[in-house]
Amino acid sequence: MNEQEKPLVHLVDDDEAIRHSASFMLRLAGYRVQTHKDGVSFLDELDTLESGCILLDVQMPRMNGLAVQKELNARGCEMPVVVLTGHGDVSVAVQAMKAGAINFVEKPYEKQVLLDALGEAFAQLNSRNRSVLQKAEAEKRLAHLSPREMDVLNGLVDGLTNKAIANTLDISPRTVEIHRANLMEKLGVSSLSASLRIAFAAGVTGWSKGQA
Repeated sequence: MNEQEKPLVHLVDDDEAIRHSASFMLRLAGYRVQTHKDGVSFLDELDTLESGCILLDVQMPRMNGLAVQKELNARGCEMPVVVLTGHGDVSVAVQAMKAGAINFVEKPYEKQVLLDALGEAFAQLNSRNRSVLQKAEAEKRLAHLSPREMDVLNGLVDGLTNKAIANTLDISPRTVEIHRANLMEKLGVSSLSASLRIAFAAGVTGWSKGQA
């Protein structure tokens, strides 16, 4: 494969050290990388950029990653987005996926986790069907969940932590962990992001305001 045939990653991160280290790692893994120092400069150049996958940091000055993603949607950008979030920042990750991000990766990220997320994003880019799962297939999987497992999934869709879900449902955090593990097993997934994609594909919107 010559250089131009390699898949292109647009890395948008204000941290110069991360841009340097991540670019080096991704190039070794067979990607081309174009770096952008912040979201504003990336959007300024968007119309002239070659199509690829966007690796987008959330915490940036001038314009954060969620705002950048909102603007990408407004412009009809078709490039898939993988978001880099802070460790344990579930609510931000959920917001990003609701806005259309393919996946999220927590910092500090493991190399293989990041490569897997990018691989999935490029599979989406190359697919005519941008949905990970058709609505009917997603609904079929959710039908296997118990009512309480659906309660927990709704809480996750709302971006709540295990503790917050436990408080809302008046159960222990440990019980939430068990339900969460069970629902992921029934859905056949191994990550929160994969669970959320199924929920979104089926039209799950979380709890209505003020009630579980």
